[in-house]
Amino acid sequence: MDAVSGLLTTQSVVAFSAGACLVALVTILVVLVRRRKPSHAVDEAVLEAVWVMSKAQVDLRDGLVQEATDKLVTRLLRLLKCVAVGISDREGTLLSWDGEANDHYVDLVGPVGSAIRRKSREVVSHDKLPCDHRGNCRMRTAVLMPIIVDDEVEAVLLVLGRTKGKRIVQMADTVNRFISTQLHAAKLEDTKHQLQQAEIKALRAQISPHFVYNALNTISSLIRTDPEEARELLQDFADFTRYCFRAEGTFTTLSEELRNIDRYLTIEGARYGARLNVRLKIAPEVQSVVLPFLLIQPLVENAVKHGIAGKPGGGTVTVTAHDRGPEAEISVEDDGVGMDPALLENMRDSSGSAHIGLSGINRRMHQVYDQRYSLMVETAVGAGMKVTMRVPKFVRHVHPDMPNYPDPSVGARSRRDLPPARTSAPVGS
Repeated sequence: MDAVSGLLTTQSVVAFSAGACLVALVTILVVLVRRRKPSHAVDEAVLEAVWVMSKAQVDLRDGLVQEATDKLVTRLLRLLKCVAVGISDREGTLLSWDGEANDHYVDLVGPVGSAIRRKSREVVSHDKLPCDHRGNCRMRTAVLMPIIVDDEVEAVLLVLGRTKGKRIVQMADTVNRFISTQLHAAKLEDTKHQLQQAEIKALRAQISPHFVYNALNTISSLIRTDPEEARELLQDFADFTRYCFRAEGTFTTLSEELRNIDRYLTIEGARYGARLNVRLKIAPEVQSVVLPFLLIQPLVENAVKHGIAGKPGGGTVTVTAHDRGPEAEISVEDDGVGMDPALLENMRDSSGSAHIGLSGINRRMHQVYDQRYSLMVETAVGAGMKVTMRVPKFVRHVHPDMPNYPDPSVGARSRRDLPPARTSAPVGS
């Protein structure tokens, strides 16, 4: 199993654990409520517990930032109906507190430090603490729970209860496990984002230096003979590089990706002249589909570099996108030199500069979508190559983050017929 698949599997386990913690928390609260309230109040208590913890789940998506911590302690105070709830950082510094008896935090600094060092629960009786309001102070027990993520203490949860005994300890322990699981999930989400950014950096590194050199050389040769064409190509080159090396965003829209492909093919068209024909056939219904950044452009570059460039008479690169109900079907096809299907596996796993490997594209598709979404490659010697992918039109939590770029027209550039059907071979994970 590759790293990304492993990450997604881990995230599934964490999501399941979060659900299990929520169920356990609600179960414990139901038992406690049944002891204290008549049966008609149990349903309301359960609904309140589910609502409070679902809100806490959202609060913790970005970790223990200040706003999230303030909301969390307030929700927990409402849920546990205790004297006070507080959270300190991994150094023992108080981050947030809600409720009464806040003057007792100074008295709890030592036990908090002990909970951090020992990575274990500390239970402190009010009888062992100095108190200027002993007759009126409602605190009876303080439970200090280290919040541990990946065997490291991230924070300490403080629950100050009105009673002594196991009940307040059980409640604090269950809430602590729920928080730990949510922070673990948030940490995995951040790791996932870092992996996505690392893969994008790797894709940028694969943009051929020869393409950059040849593009600039082509533009330079046109400066004297056709300065207007040179100026337009230079603008296309600037927009192409600005898109590829943009700092923000992991996702883009199909229309933005196609605009950048159009720039790339315009530059290559100036270099190859009549040897390179291009056809873009895009259904309007799929232009707003969101997909991973730089998912299609490497396929087009492969078609030009390894399909058309090696064919003496040149050929045609065809990019199509069709509406397939809940999915969009995208294909990149060339009628170039093709290859032996038996060698497809070597190309798929290649990470060298000879060609841009298809495994990375598959991995990114699996990461965002599902294992069902993979590339299909059709090829034969002398018959070119066609790479097809299907992507869902809508994926939860997937949104484009794109700057504004010029809007060159995207349309057909030639009317040559499509190449004949070829032997097909799927590209797996």
